[in-house]
Amino acid sequence: MPAAIAPSPWPAPRGWPRTEPWRFASERIGDGAPVVQWRFARGGSFAPRQMVGVFGASCLMLLGIGIGFWWAGAPGVLPFAGIELVLLGLAFAVWSRHARDAETITLARHELRVEHRCGRRTERATFRAEWVRVEPAHDGQSLVELTGQGQRARVGRYLRPEWRSALARELRTALKHECLRPAWQHEQQEP
Repeated sequence: MPAAIAPSPWPAPRGWPRTEPWRFASERIGDGAPVVQWRFARGGSFAPRQMVGVFGASCLMLLGIGIGFWWAGAPGVLPFAGIELVLLGLAFAVWSRHARDAETITLARHELRVEHRCGRRTERATFRAEWVRVEPAHDGQSLVELTGQGQRARVGRYLRPEWRSALARELRTALKHECLRPAWQHEQQEP
């Protein structure tokens, strides 16, 4: 059966076409100056509160099974249920340590700030927008490398590899726009 494409009889949604050129970023006004921010976080199936509920339900179930077998005359099952609980608790601890891993890239006032949080460590780098170089670390789908002023930061860990080149293009565009904005505009906008 052949298909035909016809124009939509409904009006275009509000804001269409997009007024922002950003695919991954959000733009806002902060302290009287425009701020462009990219935030990428580790994806997870459960929120931390949901994971606590799953862990609690699993503990109750394993203890119930262990106590049931102990009551039925098989006391050897209860220690193994305890070992399972300890291993499940360790897995939960490792998961919770990295549940809030994220990368945040902020461009404001001719400054690019990169923050990468992994577990308890937080790495920060600050670049002048005029001096930043944006390149792939190795090939087109590797992490995006930001270099300048003797510093280096790699971003895009929590982004699909095929989208990293689009992130690099978007960062270059934002840096170019920020460099074209005169510094006196920022000073004028301050209260």
